[in-house]
This record gives sequence, structure tokens and C-alpha cells, in this order.
Amino acid sequence: MRTELKYIELKSGFSDNGTACIGLVSFSKSGKTIYFNGKAFQSLNGMGISGNYFDLESGDEYWISGVKKDMTDRHKFGGGKIFVEKRILSEYLQIIGKTELPKSHYELTEVETEKPIERINELENEKTETPEFGTDLHFKEPNQLSNSEIEYLITELIVDEKNSKYNKARRSFKQKRIELIAELEKRN
Repeated sequence: MRTELKYIELKSGFSDNGTACIGLVSFSKSGKTIYFNGKAFQSLNGMGISGNYFDLESGDEYWISGVKKDMTDRHKFGGGKIFVEKRILSEYLQIIGKTELPKSHYELTEVETEKPIERINELENEKTETPEFGTDLHFKEPNQLSNSEIEYLITELIVDEKNSKYNKARRSFKQKRIELIAELEKRN
């Protein structure tokens, strides 16, 4: 597995003040997944709110980037200590051109080195439950539906009607449900 020193900062819920770490990450064979501290991250492909990667298990957004030689890894408006993984300290000091870590902004830490490959593979390979009927049922006329499709829609409409916040929507669900019940009765 290819490894690289990276800056990793939690963005979800913390803006620019999330937990930040400089550590040794590993890449999957495809290079699409990054492993660090017992977590697996994948790129948001520019679709993130404040991060560029997300945790595959929690969905939290993270900022992951290369380590900056001038030590400006954290956003200029952010704050908080940056944790540096103990096992890469000498390599990091060499990159930033220092002999020791500035104690005011940095702290040494241990991280989980085991990669959650098996756990993540199981998560990614879980099959999503496919619905018995497609969403196009809602756009068909009652006379175009089979009896089982009508029964399925009636059940869905009862739930939608019960959970609806607004009277207008509730009335709409009820009206559609009544139409479907009438169609079923006509067939019998």
C-alpha cells in the first residue's frame, strides 16, 4: 500500500476548528480510498460543503491535503492544536525544516494504525434493498396498475397521509388513496 504524509482536519460541525492531525495515511489499491486512524475516507469530488473527503462510516466531511512546509496547514481563521503522529515526527520536522515541534500549536499523539479494510469492504458491498415496485407507479393512472401495485400504493399513501404536516398534502394523499380503492373495488 502506498503511504504519504497528510494533513487531516475534521470539518463537519467545526468549521475551521475541528480536530486536526498530521499523519501517515495509506491508499487503497485503486487510490480512491484513504485510510487513517482506523477510518476510511473517499473524495467528495468537489461536492463537499467545507471538506474535500468524507468518512465512509460517519459521513463527516474532512479536509485532507499535503503537508505545508510553512506550517500553514490549518485555515487562517481556524484554531486549535494540530496533533502530529509520533511515528512520523522526524520526517515531519525534516519537511518543515525544524529541529523540534513548536509546543504552542502542536502536540504529539498515537493513532490507530490498523486499516479498517475488511469493515469498509463489507460496508461498501452491502446491497441496498431494492423496492418491490419502481417510483414510476405514482405517475400511472389507476387503470394502468395491477392489483398488487394498487395495494402497495395504498399502503404508501396511508403512511404519507399520516406523516404529512400540511392539510393540503394530507387531502391530496387521501384523494389519491380513495381513487385507488375505488379502482380495486371496481375490479372485484
